[in-house]
Amino acid sequence: MKRLLTALFFGLLALPAAAQQVRPCDEMARVDAVAEPWADNTQTFAGNRVRLVVIDTLEPAAAAFQLVILSPPFDEIGARQCMMVGSGEGLGFGGMTLAGMTSSYDPATGLTWGVLVKSYNAVTGGFDDRVLNVTLNQSSGAVTAGF
Repeated sequence: MKRLLTALFFGLLALPAAAQQVRPCDEMARVDAVAEPWADNTQTFAGNRVRLVVIDTLEPAAAAFQLVILSPPFDEIGARQCMMVGSGEGLGFGGMTLAGMTSSYDPATGLTWGVLVKSYNAVTGGFDDRVLNVTLNQSSGAVTAGF
């Protein structure tokens, strides 16, 4: 059974690259999943209204890292929306860091970050260093991501 699950996991990673998955936070976005050290894996923007957090869910080991974005719009009681960015099908990346991240702001599109990730390469069986581009429109709450 374990071999079947491993084969299925790597089969999913071998699928053609599509847009990265952006979804509302789920049970994986827990405070105990914040990657260590916390100081290096969380950063705020827009007057502390937006926070990026790298989480490490530990499993599956080859796709355990995801980006959590806490941001406007705020709900009726003042809570920020919570969105997650992964590689697809609920999976993350083989690694992720905010160190060396780029950020920019364009009033027409919103905040954009270039986050360094390790993406599984089915051809080599290893990981490629890539830049995951994530854009947040604070007015609408729309988050887009891709390479």
